[in-house]
Amino acid sequence: MRSLRTAVLPLFAFILVSTWGLSQDAGGAGGASQDTANQPSATPAAGSFDELIGRVVEREHFFNEQIRGLHPLVETYIQSLKNDDETGPVPVSDQYFLGRLDLGVGTEQRFSLDQHSILSKINVVPKFSELYSMRFLPGGFAQMVLLDQDFQRKYYDFTYVHREFLGEIRCVVIDVQPKKDAGDGRFVGRIWVEDQDYNIVRFNGTYHAHSRERQYLHFDSWRLNMRPGLWLPAYVYSEESGDHAKDRGTLHFKAQTRLWGYDLQNMSRNESFTEIMVDSPQSVRDQSDATEDATPVQSERMWEREAEDNAIERLQRAGLVAPTGEVDQVMQTVVNNLIFTNNLNIQPEVRTRVLLTTPLESFTIGHTIVLSRGLLDVLPDEPSLAMVLAHELAHIALGHRLDTKLAFNDRLFFPDQQTFERLDFKHDPAEEEAADKKALELLANSPYKDKLGSAGLFLRNLQQNATILRSLIRAHLGTALANGDSIRMSTLVTTAPPLETRKTDQVAALPLGARIKLDPWSSRVELVKTKPVALTTFREKMPFEITPFFPYLTRVSSGGTDKVAETAPVK
Repeated sequence: MRSLRTAVLPLFAFILVSTWGLSQDAGGAGGASQDTANQPSATPAAGSFDELIGRVVEREHFFNEQIRGLHPLVETYIQSLKNDDETGPVPVSDQYFLGRLDLGVGTEQRFSLDQHSILSKINVVPKFSELYSMRFLPGGFAQMVLLDQDFQRKYYDFTYVHREFLGEIRCVVIDVQPKKDAGDGRFVGRIWVEDQDYNIVRFNGTYHAHSRERQYLHFDSWRLNMRPGLWLPAYVYSEESGDHAKDRGTLHFKAQTRLWGYDLQNMSRNESFTEIMVDSPQSVRDQSDATEDATPVQSERMWEREAEDNAIERLQRAGLVAPTGEVDQVMQTVVNNLIFTNNLNIQPEVRTRVLLTTPLESFTIGHTIVLSRGLLDVLPDEPSLAMVLAHELAHIALGHRLDTKLAFNDRLFFPDQQTFERLDFKHDPAEEEAADKKALELLANSPYKDKLGSAGLFLRNLQQNATILRSLIRAHLGTALANGDSIRMSTLVTTAPPLETRKTDQVAALPLGARIKLDPWSSRVELVKTKPVALTTFREKMPFEITPFFPYLTRVSSGGTDKVAETAPVK
């Protein structure tokens, strides 16, 4: 176990109408599939507290075995904070990590981002003195998915607290404390145990240290029921705001860790070939409209589309782009509003997709517009969404092309961890400037033309945070929305109303997690359906900020995955 002197390392988004809300809140894996199929549909109720603890320990051992065969994507975003007399804690810097979890041997991560851009730049935050500094290590946050690698009754004292519902799941709440001779790194805190199969679905606390030289972060770790009998890590929230030791200053930060992509390997199963029904040659007919060879213009379009499809397919297989769904339909509606009102004729048609990562970015892959989950989360309203989409649509309308080398599929034969090195969809400054100008023309002819004040406010707020939240605003596949003093669509900033941080009825940007719900098993995204909550103080606006997780837990039925947990930022 590393000392705090070197690292903080714990043990383990004609005229069509869209559904984009205006309120701040409305915004078979490894061996798992085979093993979970053998799980009983119901476990007999425990007859005593002692028997219940025995079953909890047994289920946690089963969980530890299961998670070692699974390799979801794991993403951690950290904001270091300082106290402001007027607004309370505010971010002063941030860090971002993305990788694939591997608990097969110890606890480590195989990272998807290139080492030069992320791994070798583990920033020192904050610095308390010339002799003492602190680093956040990505593996430490990933390890918070584990209660204890060797969870045994002999190491712990258990105290019954009460029963409580987490969403639809009735839980037994238990306080857990390690015994004196249990050793360092044992969990201390509270656990929530669902009362059907006795799986731990939430644990909140830290790891115990016997020495002042070893300190651990506090965290709140949540698991979701993703298959019958199978509860897997989905969210971890971590926060520190107090002194660890008087001579070391104050560690003050918030962090979110998300996991997804548990079922990636089954998204394009090889055995699906065997499910194809083979017809006799005489009954097979070409259903396409083309009855002749493609013209040169058609051939060029088809070649570009092939490169585009290859890139999107590769990103989806890596777990970075979500399967098509309702969020794409919302974005498509806004894009169609812009296309129809500007009488654009674009062939082939424009499509939209969602990048599953937190950093705020948008880009085009050929005629496909991609927006990140984090960007969709923080956009305050539909005109702001239209502003982002108009910029990318402008690239397409101006004929800014994708490099068609990706039409050769062998160029996409690389490991997932090289994705951000091999794929680049950035535009040069001249193209970005032209797209800004064209986007303003598109918006001026659109139904959003008289509602762009909020879009300007969003950009102004973003610009104010550009030098603070560098990791959040940095683009990895496209061109950043802000870069130093420059900001995309800057004309909208100059015409926007003043930014009034103390007004609760002016929301320039939302907290992270306000719009999009991500299914960790299937990697599908949906809009958060949470009812709007009225803000009682300007401090609750929290633009671009991290908040805790409180998912509404549900149990998957034996017939399929008809229910999934919902989550929204705490208000």
